[in-house]
Amino acid sequence: MYIRSSVQEILHVACKSPTKNTCCTSVRHSSIVVRMEDLKIGSAEILDRMARLVGEEAVSAFERTRVFVFGLGGVGSWCAEALTRSGIGHLVLVDDDAVCASNINRQIEATINTIGMYKTDALSDRIRSINQTCIVTTIRATYSAKTISLFDIGPGDYVVDAIDSIQSKIDLAEQCASAGAVLFSSMGTALKLDPTKLRVADIWKTEGCPLARLVRSGLRKHGFSGSYQTVYSAEQLPRRNSPSSGMPDGSLRPSKIVNGSAVQVTATAGMILCSLVINDIISKKVRSTT
Repeated sequence: MYIRSSVQEILHVACKSPTKNTCCTSVRHSSIVVRMEDLKIGSAEILDRMARLVGEEAVSAFERTRVFVFGLGGVGSWCAEALTRSGIGHLVLVDDDAVCASNINRQIEATINTIGMYKTDALSDRIRSINQTCIVTTIRATYSAKTISLFDIGPGDYVVDAIDSIQSKIDLAEQCASAGAVLFSSMGTALKLDPTKLRVADIWKTEGCPLARLVRSGLRKHGFSGSYQTVYSAEQLPRRNSPSSGMPDGSLRPSKIVNGSAVQVTATAGMILCSLVINDIISKKVRSTT
């Protein structure tokens, strides 16, 4: 893999040629081409600005933390990216979908070049290009009661829920509570245009979010009495152009409704989820030293 940098600053890259050790600068079309494998950039350099903000001890705590991200769509993919850039040391990426063209408007791993790739593969490649010291585990699966055994969630882990399925959200909340893991969950971000209307609240205290209401109902039926923080929005826009599919006789019937969504909302929700993880780690670090 290669990166390009402006020749406004002359960059000499020490690299080993197949035959002898040399110090070389490769110039092509007024840009310098550097092989990624020749760059030896440590996490201390990458996380310098974060360390100046929160302190080196907090950054060390980030690097010791494992975070599961369930769902690598418009919310989860941005959260995973932000966690990487914040210095989380181990990410577990969970999704079973492949990138398609309709993902490009809101999912960070989705580009023309990644169409057809599994989202776990596309995003893990991107994460490794940002911070090579980050451990990335990929699990290509859908979270459900049948697949719970695939996920070794334990005490001290953080879990980001960016799943669409209501039942899966309920099952994941129960597993996290049982395992002693910290859960942060995204509620609905479709049919919304205004990211400033996003809010953080306990799952039992959200207002005006239909998805959160359904999740609460399911949790009650399961006898769940725990609590966890959610990101939600009460904004509700009308559906437009609900899709339909043709029948053999020429009539129409509604197909599965896919609601519209916008990157400024989904990405902001992902950033808020990252913030919840990072700030919780910092607060626990402060408590442990006082």
